[in-house]
Amino acid sequence: MIRVSLCVFILGFALLTSCKSKDEDQLHSKKTNGTTAQNRYKKLLDYPLDSVGFPRSFDPQNKTIHKVPSKDWTSGFFAGNLWQLYELTGDTAYKDKAEKWTVFIEKEKHNDRTHDMGFKVFCSFGNGLVAEPNNEYYKKVIVESAQTLSTRFNAKIGSLRSWDFNKETWQFPVIIDNMMNLELLFEATKISGDSSFHKIAVAHANTTLKNHFRPDHSTYHVVDYDTLSYEPRLKITHQGFNDESSWARGQGWAIYGYTMAYRYTQDPIYLKQANATAAFYLKHTNLPEDGIPYWDFDDPSIPKAPRDVSAATLIASALVELYGYTKNEDYLNYSKKVIKSLESDEYVLQSNNTAPFILDHSTGNWPKNDEVDGPIVYGDYYFLETLIRLKNLK
Repeated sequence: MIRVSLCVFILGFALLTSCKSKDEDQLHSKKTNGTTAQNRYKKLLDYPLDSVGFPRSFDPQNKTIHKVPSKDWTSGFFAGNLWQLYELTGDTAYKDKAEKWTVFIEKEKHNDRTHDMGFKVFCSFGNGLVAEPNNEYYKKVIVESAQTLSTRFNAKIGSLRSWDFNKETWQFPVIIDNMMNLELLFEATKISGDSSFHKIAVAHANTTLKNHFRPDHSTYHVVDYDTLSYEPRLKITHQGFNDESSWARGQGWAIYGYTMAYRYTQDPIYLKQANATAAFYLKHTNLPEDGIPYWDFDDPSIPKAPRDVSAATLIASALVELYGYTKNEDYLNYSKKVIKSLESDEYVLQSNNTAPFILDHSTGNWPKNDEVDGPIVYGDYYFLETLIRLKNLK
């Protein structure tokens, strides 16, 4: 059984890249604890199977694990984390557990009441397909899920509908997060040869590109479309500080989403947008020196505002891929800095905590005081993905 600590990965990455500056060395001089990180991996492996209770987050106040059913948008991340730990370590125990958790997601392939098919199905079955490229069962579930997601596409608006709730206020809401679900559609075309999925993904990306971004290339969270004129009627937030603020994770969905869209289309307009939003993020005066952003760049309580590790890991992962297309060293340096920061005792969840998570200090939904400053499953997911992408730079 192979056990690989985060320290081993980071050392390898450092050797592959340029030497860190003196300032960067000082920035990351905090004590790190590879043993703690190794124990965190094992907590995921030891967590018992539960087909109706997927671990989503941990409440540091009540010391309880928040569990959700498969219909929740976060349900696929835990299986994805296990698949990624298998890829990182080669330990088949993670693969065996990942397979069992992944099967629990299958019933969501016909759930047409949500846009989150990519998060649920592709983070689980998609990672399974990476491990088992010829698995026809995984391919079939992905394609059927793409067919279901396609039913939420409005050709006149040119977008997939995000949410069905709050109908008294919204007509056809589209959130920047929805860019992430396009990967499922792109892959479904590759698997099936049916170009309709690809075309829907491109249309959605183009409509979002046209309407979601401000002149400074930051992104709105929600754009609501008029179902008669098919034009935007509201540009607002649901999880940010206010309608015009820059919610950190929202910027991450945009950077990641358009980098991924470029991967499948090679359309330079997508690469341009990913670069522009990345520049907005990296140059923001409120981005802390350790690379872990406050949950919203415009929270007036900064520097006392909560951080969002999930935004940091999401963007770190995206920027490794974006570096591959641009060779912009700023992207790679940021991703390495984030990983180095998160390896410290300040961010790794302590070993005496038995919850199946790796990292602390993510922020889910600040306006609702929900999942603020604690471990969240998707923070771990994009952390592990960043490690894999850095490893694959070889």
